[in-house]
Amino acid sequence: MTPEIEISQEALDSLPNCLLVDMRDAESIAYGTLPGAVPLPQERLEAEVPALCAGKPVVLYCARGQFSVDAAEDLRRLGVEAYSLEGGYAGWLLHRMQREQETSLQQHIEEGIRKTWHKRLFSKFAKAIRTYDLVKPGDRIAVCISGGKDSMLMAKLFQELYRHHKFPFELKFLVMDPGYNETNRKVIEHNARLLGVPITIFETDIFDIVYKEEKNPCYLCARMRRGYLYSKARELGCNKIALGHHYDDVIETILMGMLYGAQVQTMMPKLHSTNFPGMELIRPMYLIREADIKAWRDRNDLHFIQCACHFTDTCTTCDPNGRTVSKRMEIKQLIARLKEVNPSVEANIFRSMENVNLNTVISYKQGDQVHSFLDRYDEIQAKE
Repeated sequence: MTPEIEISQEALDSLPNCLLVDMRDAESIAYGTLPGAVPLPQERLEAEVPALCAGKPVVLYCARGQFSVDAAEDLRRLGVEAYSLEGGYAGWLLHRMQREQETSLQQHIEEGIRKTWHKRLFSKFAKAIRTYDLVKPGDRIAVCISGGKDSMLMAKLFQELYRHHKFPFELKFLVMDPGYNETNRKVIEHNARLLGVPITIFETDIFDIVYKEEKNPCYLCARMRRGYLYSKARELGCNKIALGHHYDDVIETILMGMLYGAQVQTMMPKLHSTNFPGMELIRPMYLIREADIKAWRDRNDLHFIQCACHFTDTCTTCDPNGRTVSKRMEIKQLIARLKEVNPSVEANIFRSMENVNLNTVISYKQGDQVHSFLDRYDEIQAKE
C-alpha cells in the first residue's frame, strides 16, 4: 500500500533520518528555513534528489505545501520515497510557535507546582506517599490517566516527585481508551502534550460492552476498567497502578457506604490486587482536597474531559464502587450542609476511620470471618 503523499508536522518530528528539501526561491529561504534542509529548486529535484537521498525518505516543502505535492509525486515515479510537508514552511512555522507556547505553559505549570501550589498539592502528595508507604525502591508504577483533572494533576505530581527522588523507581503514564468519541480522545492527547506527559494509549471496547448491560452498568464499567489497567500495567512490567482519587472521594465514599450500603468502610490508600498477584493499587492523591485541584486547573486555564461514556458525555458516574453520580452528588450536598454547622465535619469524617474502637462495635468483618462483640464480651468486662 502506497503511503500518503502528505506528511504532517507531527510525523516529521518522528522521521529524523530523512532528506529535507526546501524548494523555495533564495529570497524566501533568506528569511528562514527548516533546520538541516537542503535548498533545491523544483527544476533540479528529479536530477539531484535520487543521488542525494541515498535511499532515505525525502520530505519536500514549499511555501504552503501546494507545489511540493506534485514534486513529491514526480519523485515517487522515479522510485524515491518522497513526501510533501503538510502546510509547507508556513505550517511548520505555526507548528513551531504552538510548540514553543506549549513548552512555555508546561514550564509555568511545573514551576507553579514547586512554588504556588507546593503546600496545597505537592506537599500533601508527598505526605501521602510517606505516610502510607506507597512508593518503594525499584517500583515500576503505571500512572493511570483517565483524562480528567485529578489523574492529569497526579501525572504532573509524579513527574515532580521523580525529579527529587531519593531512590530509584520508574513511571509509565497509561491511558486506557474505553471507547471515547474522537473529540474526547483528542482532548486527552492535547492535554498530555500540553503538560509534557508522555502517555501510552491502549484501546478497549468497554463502553460498547457495558452499554448493553441493563443492571449496574457503572459497576461493571469500573470493574472492567480496573482489570484492563492491571493487565496492561503488568504487560509493561509494572508492579503498581496509581489512581487519582482524592481526599473528598474518600470521605464521600465513607458516607455512601454508611447511608446507602449499610456498612462502615473507606477507600484505602493502597490495596493488594486479588486477581493479579504481586501487583498493588495506590492512591497518592489521598490527602489532596478537590477544591485545590479545581483551583489549580482554573488558575492555569486547563480544560479536561470527564468520563464521557455512552450513557452520558458528562459522566462522573463511575466512582470506584460503581455507584451513580446522583448518589455521590447527594453526599457532596449533604457534606456541604453539615459543614455550614460544623466546619470540621470533613476532617472528622476522615479521622473517624483512623479512630475505630473495636470494643465499641457490635460486629465487624475481617476477611471472610464475622466477629461479634459477644465473642469477647466477658473478657472485656473483666478487664474493666
